[in-house]
Amino acid sequence: MLQPIPAIDIIDGKCVRLTKGDYATKMVYDRDPLEFAKRFADLGFKRLHMVDLDGARSQHVVNLDILNRIATHTDLQIDYGGGIKGDDDIKAVYDGGASWATIGSVAVREPHKFDQWLKAYGAQHIILGADTRDGYISINGWKEDSQQTLIDFIDRHMRSGVTHVLCTDISRDGMLKGPAVALYKEILQRFPTCQLIASGGVSGMADLEALDEAGVPYVVFGKAIYEGRIDLNEVAKRFNLN
Repeated sequence: MLQPIPAIDIIDGKCVRLTKGDYATKMVYDRDPLEFAKRFADLGFKRLHMVDLDGARSQHVVNLDILNRIATHTDLQIDYGGGIKGDDDIKAVYDGGASWATIGSVAVREPHKFDQWLKAYGAQHIILGADTRDGYISINGWKEDSQQTLIDFIDRHMRSGVTHVLCTDISRDGMLKGPAVALYKEILQRFPTCQLIASGGVSGMADLEALDEAGVPYVVFGKAIYEGRIDLNEVAKRFNLN
């Protein structure tokens, strides 16, 4: 059964949502991120996807204090992405309470370093960030498109031991127009052992149902929550979270 994972994106210590990763589209939700996290935990959600957008922009992790507060005051297992570029960054993320580090840019530009981290921390604690636009991998907070195709990128790293892949279709992120179900089906057909985490486009319960029917094991969703498009109580009941 699909496991839904709520998302918290952070800029300047506040929850925000972007459209297609464009910082100019920033919508700020003026509540403490910890309040959102506690609500998710109270409803029975087990995991949280946290994106350090300040870190993605500044090339090093920034919002470790928020990570630590959420890890300390809830039982949520947190995957943390954004700004993880060096050894100090990834160590700080785990020391701050994250269960997983989501890493994309380093896996593109410094694959050998990524392989070292995979060996040091274990595949069960690292998520490959596969953000895609027009079939190619995008990096550095989606500001730069690489020359690697999505499929080749996943293939290379799964051969090296990756098991968890977070795939975001950038064209759908924040658009509330439905997830890229066909793309996720293709990935699962090509890589049947992949623990795929879908991301981007979820607008309501019907989208979660479609992903579940497609056999996708996990999905990250955020804007539908903050825009009141989805009832978290209904999600928790439908997917047996409590």
